[in-house]
Amino acid sequence: MLTRRQTILTAVAGGVTAALPARLAAQAAAPAPAATPAASSAPAPAATDSAVPVFLTPFEHASLMLTLGGKRFLIDPVGAPAPYLAAGEPDVILITHEHGDHFDPETLAALASDSVALVVNPAVADKLPEPLKARARVMKNGDTAEIAGIPVEAVPAYNITPDRLKYHPQGRDNGYVFSAPEGRIYVAGDTEDTPEFRAQKDILLAIVPMNLPYTMTADQAAAGVAAMAPRQVSAYHHRGTDPAAFAEKLKAAGAATEVIVIDWYPGNDDPTGKKPD
Repeated sequence: MLTRRQTILTAVAGGVTAALPARLAAQAAAPAPAATPAASSAPAPAATDSAVPVFLTPFEHASLMLTLGGKRFLIDPVGAPAPYLAAGEPDVILITHEHGDHFDPETLAALASDSVALVVNPAVADKLPEPLKARARVMKNGDTAEIAGIPVEAVPAYNITPDRLKYHPQGRDNGYVFSAPEGRIYVAGDTEDTPEFRAQKDILLAIVPMNLPYTMTADQAAAGVAAMAPRQVSAYHHRGTDPAAFAEKLKAAGAATEVIVIDWYPGNDDPTGKKPD
């Protein structure tokens, strides 16, 4: 019997595509980098095949790389740096906010060589080691900048449900929109279905969080994405929530958006990514 990670899930009605749980051969064959500091074990690279846009390299949970305009943008790397370096040394590292599944100072110090641009929100800037703080570009909510030749906007990311406000207060954390030659890519960070989330326009791919209690439910995500109407969407940061449920809810909402289901929790046969008890 095939495991979840050996199964191709396809649903043509509603435009749902699932990725195969295999790593790009070139990355798998890459020599291991020299040992560097690590905060935890290496995040195993997530599922990758032709269903996943060629510019997206998913790692685990909320860590990913976008290759846009020939530059590598690494977002929220945590854990051992080797898998990220095996995917190609980043040109830019962006951090959305200070939580440990997004910001790992030891990982950042190992990856952010002098040639790597660093983009952070103000709260993370306050927590950086001095050598990194001195050269980091700080982007607050609403800021725009050209980073490695790509226009980038910092989109507010925050909670709106009363009992979740403590996790991501308004005004602190960022999502990022990249206006790249490939299209406009929105990595939402940890947010709920806010007005700023819905207001994004002409998005090729939206990468959205979907778990409780920290971000939003599948229902919230489906409603917000239906209003945003990106061409494609992938749920990430969804531990404990099945992205297939989100796909069904988005389909029921009548959205034309294609859902790309990626295995963001390699090695875990639970489709929600929930940790074993």
